[in-house]
Amino acid sequence: MSETDVKIAEKATKDQKLLFKLLEGISSKKDEIRYPSFKALLIISEEHPEILYPEWDFFAGLIKSDNSYKKLIGLRLIANLVKVDTKNKFEEIFDEYYSILDEDKTMTAGHLASVSGKIAIAKPELQSKITDKLLNIDNTHKGKQKELIKAYAIEAFDDYYKDAENKEKIIEFVKKQLDSSSPKTRKKAEKILEKWNK
Repeated sequence: MSETDVKIAEKATKDQKLLFKLLEGISSKKDEIRYPSFKALLIISEEHPEILYPEWDFFAGLIKSDNSYKKLIGLRLIANLVKVDTKNKFEEIFDEYYSILDEDKTMTAGHLASVSGKIAIAKPELQSKITDKLLNIDNTHKGKQKELIKAYAIEAFDDYYKDAENKEKIIEFVKKQLDSSSPKTRKKAEKILEKWNK
């Protein structure tokens, strides 16, 4: 993120009008408005998630969009808000959220896999369900880039491996990726197994 993005984000935490402008901006059809708005909101969602939590339903609506960019924005922001989800709203949308992993779009499925680690940490009670979703990519994802998406799943597993309940299944999955047709996934598997001493 640029210094400008950080400054805009900081200002928006104290300026309600600017915050609403950013929220409007992520629905814009113009990249030059949508993307900077998203970057600023992403910073706020990481550093001050409680400020954006009241907008949860709006972000949840974005993941239903047919537009992949809107869907991506929604899933990334929600992943950062889960840690302040005192009303268990994520549990209500869990199936809908993770259905994105099964769709044919590599961009959204890959991002969803990559943010799954932080969700598993924030919601340990959902960890086993999240693990099952990631382990099952071969059977559920409808796109052509399953092998690449597994690289992001491995990153997510690394985030919560030390606390994971299904360590054996996770290790088995990662070891299988040593033979992946994706160079990125093979490299990621090697690196993680070395880190875990497996």
